[in-house]
Amino acid sequence: MTRLSAKPVRERPLLRAFMRFPIYLYRARLGWLMGNRFLMLNHTGRKSGLPRYVVLEVVAHDEASGTYYVVSGWGKKADWYRNVLKTPSVTVQVKNRRFDALAETLPEEEGVERLWSYAQKYPAAFRELVRVMLGERLSPDRETCQKLAAVVPVVALRPR
Repeated sequence: MTRLSAKPVRERPLLRAFMRFPIYLYRARLGWLMGNRFLMLNHTGRKSGLPRYVVLEVVAHDEASGTYYVVSGWGKKADWYRNVLKTPSVTVQVKNRRFDALAETLPEEEGVERLWSYAQKYPAAFRELVRVMLGERLSPDRETCQKLAAVVPVVALRPR
């Protein structure tokens, strides 16, 4: 059972402004302040067809292929996730570097592996993600990664 807030972020103006602040950093060419742990995803709105932006935490990065892995912390109902399902062609910005990419939802088993590597690198952040998504305080182990991967899609952003 996921424990997502009943009221969407767009209906809570202060939280929305706080969540969108990093977008302004990237637009002001200050993306380097966010480091390698975050990226800005430029995607297309599924209904409007307009450009949309979201800053996401990087779960893993495969340096050989240049692929970045992110999770939909708000689950399968997140607007950015539903947008990339419809239009997987996206632009990614890490620090001040931009590249075109293809967004692809990973199979659950591969998502577990990516979450496991994240849990090992950032156990405190992983525990917080689990608390928000599952409503429980669980240790960062493989079993928890499996529970989380069932409700949180892991998305690969593969350079084109």
